[in-house]
Amino acid sequence: MSDMVQATAAPAAARVSDTYRWTQLAIGVAAMVMIANYQYGWTFFVPDIQKKFGWDRASIQWAFTLFVLFETWLVPVEGWFVDKYGPRLVVLIGGILCAIGWAINAQATSLNGYYLGMIIAGIGAGGVYGTCVGNALKWFPDKRGLAAGITAAGFGAGSALTVAPIQAMIKDSGFQTTFLYFGLGQGIIIVLLAFFLLAPKAGQVPAVVQNANIIQTRRNYQPTEVLRQPIFWLMYFMFVIVGAGGLMVTANLKPIAVDWKVDSVPVTLMAVTMTAVTFAATIDRVLNGLTRPFFGWISDMIGRENTMFIAFGMEGLGIWMLYLWGHDPIWFVLLSGFVFFAWGEIYSLFPSTCTDTFGAKFATTNAGLLYTAKGTAALLVPIANYMQQSSGNWDNVFIIAAGANILASLLAISVLKPWRKTVVAKSTAMA
Repeated sequence: MSDMVQATAAPAAARVSDTYRWTQLAIGVAAMVMIANYQYGWTFFVPDIQKKFGWDRASIQWAFTLFVLFETWLVPVEGWFVDKYGPRLVVLIGGILCAIGWAINAQATSLNGYYLGMIIAGIGAGGVYGTCVGNALKWFPDKRGLAAGITAAGFGAGSALTVAPIQAMIKDSGFQTTFLYFGLGQGIIIVLLAFFLLAPKAGQVPAVVQNANIIQTRRNYQPTEVLRQPIFWLMYFMFVIVGAGGLMVTANLKPIAVDWKVDSVPVTLMAVTMTAVTFAATIDRVLNGLTRPFFGWISDMIGRENTMFIAFGMEGLGIWMLYLWGHDPIWFVLLSGFVFFAWGEIYSLFPSTCTDTFGAKFATTNAGLLYTAKGTAALLVPIANYMQQSSGNWDNVFIIAAGANILASLLAISVLKPWRKTVVAKSTAMA
């Protein structure tokens, strides 16, 4: 009897105000800001780790790859807990693990130590990331691209304000102290934010959207069903080939600048002067954040696949131009910013496309399954380092990355768009 009461009572939840929804989104964004440095701050530690211990760069960068693997591949498991029990517990545990991970890095004296620290931090960051993006997708079915984009922007741009402080602390206090202080500080804030996160109840949010550009299913696919859909694997492949290029630049921004001898060259833009690598890293993070809500908003108007075609094409062009002109410090700063602007939107476009296709009920788990493509893409980062070591330059890496983005751009408009329209029409009819 109680089950029947619950079943009839669930849809009766009152529609919440937009202010309430945006408050939940803001809490998620704040948590995303706190996990940003665990990925985007890593590049500043690599040269000092290499200098202190003498390990080769490719071996050190396996720590970054392991971070991304565990940040992504466990998200479906964490998402299942979120869809079943709510977001609070997962984010709470995630914050604790993030703090522990960088505390281990602060004490590590072996490669295995760094691998362990980054694995633990990755598990924690993935729990926070998957939960916050999934929550945004559920709270905003009417603005799914924008909401996912704003949330992902917290991760993309969240580390922009700490680029200079992290480098300054590494210089003044050493990279190990920096690992400890930033790791603990960010982890504690995540734990506090967890207590304010809630998932929407049935009836609290608007209905799904259906128009000429935005095609959303009315059927909720179980995660096991999603994995059996060929269109899911097309999206997965596109995510991998676009994600790999951006991750390669993210992990190797400073090493590339060092190899091209532009890292310490002062650059002045808009009356601001910084070294090229600091300027690039700061602009990159801001643009990498802004692109997520921007292209998410664009996709809410012109459609997901049309937006992918534009953005991925821009990314391919940007990587090619960076390869041609990046040896000049000013162009290095400007073009790396362009590359990050054209890349970061994958973290709003793919989750919203996934939820449009497979429904919102299991959005955290299903979007998490697709998000594991970022982990698969991360496996290509050490390969890029080995390619660079064997040839002595970055030429082949940039050429392959540019070509992969052009391929994804064409797949979006010529294959994904018509195919998804057919799949959604069939699933909605069944529902």
